[in-house]
Amino acid sequence: MNIHEYQAKQLLKQYGIAVPEGGIASSAEEASKVAETLGSGKYVIKAQVHTGGRGKAGGVKVASTSTEAAQAAKQIIGMTLVTNQTGSAGKIVRKVWVEKATDISRELYLAVVLDRAMQKYAIIASPMGGMDIEAVASSNPDRIFTTYVALGEPLWPFQTRKLLQGCQVNEQQVIAGTGIIQNLVRLAWEKEATLVEINPLAITREGNIIALDAKINFDDSALPRQPAVAALADPEQTDELELEAQKNGLNYVRLNGNVGTMVNGAGLAMATMDVIKMAGAEPANFLDVGGGASEERIAKGFEIVLSDKKVNAILFNVFGGILRCDVLALGIVAAAKKVKPKVPMIIRLEGTNVEEGRRILAKSGLNLEMANSMKEAAEKIAKVTAAQNR
Repeated sequence: MNIHEYQAKQLLKQYGIAVPEGGIASSAEEASKVAETLGSGKYVIKAQVHTGGRGKAGGVKVASTSTEAAQAAKQIIGMTLVTNQTGSAGKIVRKVWVEKATDISRELYLAVVLDRAMQKYAIIASPMGGMDIEAVASSNPDRIFTTYVALGEPLWPFQTRKLLQGCQVNEQQVIAGTGIIQNLVRLAWEKEATLVEINPLAITREGNIIALDAKINFDDSALPRQPAVAALADPEQTDELELEAQKNGLNYVRLNGNVGTMVNGAGLAMATMDVIKMAGAEPANFLDVGGGASEERIAKGFEIVLSDKKVNAILFNVFGGILRCDVLALGIVAAAKKVKPKVPMIIRLEGTNVEEGRRILAKSGLNLEMANSMKEAAEKIAKVTAAQNR
C-alpha cells in the first residue's frame, strides 16, 4: 500500500525526523490560508498523488506569496498528472501539500528497503540526492552505499558512519544522520514497511538535515496488524477495478495491454503474462483468483476483467488442484450469462476434473477455444488480437 507524501512526512515527524512546516489543502483558498500560517517567504506547492516524477509533470510549483500559492494550487488541483509511473491515464490531483521552502546546500538520498532475497532491510545512501536512484545506479554506481540489518539485530554505529561518510558530510552531520537512519529503520520495522525513502534528504545552508520529500510503501499482508497504517489508504488513488477486486478477495492489477488474464496462483499468473508477451501480445491485467476460489468468486473475477474496456480477448489458464476445473468452468459460464462477453476467449485447463470442465465449456455456447498447453494458448490469443488490430 502506498501513502501520500504529506502522510509519510507526518510519520517521519513522529519518529523524530525533521520535515518542513506545511499543511494540506483541497482548494486554492485553503492553500492560501496554509501559506499565511507559515509566515513570509517562499512556499512549495506539491500535488498529492501516488506517483513519482511530479515535478517534471507540472505537479510542483514555487510561490512567493499566499496569493501566488493559491494560484499555484488552483492550477494543480483537478489536473490529471501524467508521469512515467502512472501511464497515459494519469492520476487526478485532489489536494496539494503547501510547505515552507527550504534553503538547500546539498541533496542526499536515503532509503530503507526490504530485500526479500536476503530477508533483511537494505539501507541505501547516496550523495546524489534529487535524482532517481535507478539513474544514479546506472551512471554512478560507485556513488551508492549500502548496508544491511536483520529484524531483531542491532544497527551498529560503524554501519551508519560508513554510509554517511560515503555521502561526504561533516562529523556533526554524521552524528545527526545516524539518528535519522536509526529512526527510519525503526519506522520500517514497527510499521512493516517495504520502503521508506527520503529523496532528497537536504542539508540546509545552516548545516541541518531535513527530509524534503518522503515515500513509504507498506506490506499489504501486514495491514490487518497495522490498523493505523491501513487507515491512511486513499481509495481515490487506487484503480476502481483493483478496489473492486480487493473487496472480493481477488488479487488484481490493471496493466496496459489488451489481453485479459484469469489464472489460479500468483506464480502461474506471472508465467502466463510472460508467455503472452513472448507470443507478441500484451497482458491487460494480473488476476489470481486463488487456489480455493468458489464459483461466485470466479464469476466476479471474470466480470472485473471484462470491465476493462481495453480488453478484447481473454486467456484463462488454470491448473486444477484445490480449484477444480469443473468449478472454474461453472464460474465462467455463470459470469458469461450475466455480463454477456463479446470478446473471444482462449481456455487452457489441466488438473482435477479437467474433462468435466471441458465438457461444461463445450456445451456452454460461449465464444471460446480450448488449448492444450500454455504455449498454444498464448499463440492463439496473440493470433486473435493481431487479427483484431488489422
